[in-house]
Amino acid sequence: MSNLNLIDSFQEFKDFKNIDRPTMMSVMEDVLRSMIRKKYGTDENCDIIVNTDNGDLEIWRTRMVMEDGFSEDDDLEIELAEAKLLDPDLEVGEEHIELVTLESFGRRAILAARQTLVSKVLELEKDEIYKKYKDRVGEIVTGEVYQVWKKEALILDDEGNELLLPKTEQIPADYFKKGDSVRAVIHKVDMMNSNPKIIISRTAPEFLQRLFEMEVPEIFDGLITIKKIVREPGERAKVAVESYDDRIDPVGACVGMKGSRIHGIVRELKNENIDVINYTNNLSLYVQRALSPAKITSIKLDDDKKTAAVYLKPDQVSLAIGRGGHNIKLAGKLTGYEIDVYREVDEREEDVDIEEFSDEIDGWILDEFKRIGLDTAKSILNLSVDELVKRTDLEEETVKEVLSILQSEFE
Repeated sequence: MSNLNLIDSFQEFKDFKNIDRPTMMSVMEDVLRSMIRKKYGTDENCDIIVNTDNGDLEIWRTRMVMEDGFSEDDDLEIELAEAKLLDPDLEVGEEHIELVTLESFGRRAILAARQTLVSKVLELEKDEIYKKYKDRVGEIVTGEVYQVWKKEALILDDEGNELLLPKTEQIPADYFKKGDSVRAVIHKVDMMNSNPKIIISRTAPEFLQRLFEMEVPEIFDGLITIKKIVREPGERAKVAVESYDDRIDPVGACVGMKGSRIHGIVRELKNENIDVINYTNNLSLYVQRALSPAKITSIKLDDDKKTAAVYLKPDQVSLAIGRGGHNIKLAGKLTGYEIDVYREVDEREEDVDIEEFSDEIDGWILDEFKRIGLDTAKSILNLSVDELVKRTDLEEETVKEVLSILQSEFE
């Protein structure tokens, strides 16, 4: 029965999914040699044969036959009288080779060895999983939702390995239930208390990049390069692309005929609005393209301060800012410039710069309006209280008070 315990352990793990057979054989031999050393004091004179195909194993122990009374180490030598009992043909100077059975080690030693084997194999398995996924960081993986918690979801890949998808790496509109199929990018791999912790992400820019590589053959083949990706997951993304072949329109290739290529990506990202932009070294033009879909009238760049003053017609300001300020924020991240939006005001139209009200309105409140491109009194008055509260971080009472002050200027 003891023999079977160890053999069963070997059979259980010899085809372990992430451990090759030579490694498995080496682990098995190490465990057996440890048992031999504990029993005989040395394993120098022992040969171990492990059959990785069927799990059979043999231990052969060799001792030199010595004259009676001249054996100095019973672990390495055997006296002639004892040897003759085992094999009458043996003579002094010859080697006595015997088969050591597992049963001879005793049940307790066998059970301890089994536990050691299980522990070593599991440790190896964890190391192999860690190495495998560490080398795959940035790749897309598909798995099945096994369990959903408040702060994260447990995903199993096709080999049953555990992947963690934290809430912070999920798109806000993501909703998962057990059994759902999930695609994400391998984001980070760590060892936590000897256990591999594999974090996957659906919000990382790399996820969007891999989706483009899957949908757009020209990107996969290297004819089109993605220069940079910035995202507000689930809301908006901007992707700057460049073609190395003048015959290929990088934007058109990424979008596809009637949006055929980008539709699948948008669906995967829960209707995230994706702007594909033609990259250029012309910074002025690059900033203009980054603010798409807004149309810019003029632009002033300050390369030292990395700022861009952008002037637009009143009806284009809200497009440039975007819902929740996402468009201007992403344009800034994409270009590396801090973008300030200004309304172009018709000189014939009476209006007042909001800085003129600095005596009546706190500076931080004025800055909040300027942050969303509202730098004149009428640009603020043209919007409703609800719209202003939504766009700024101001309280409703503060907004109403500001509107009252501005309105009095034109009465």
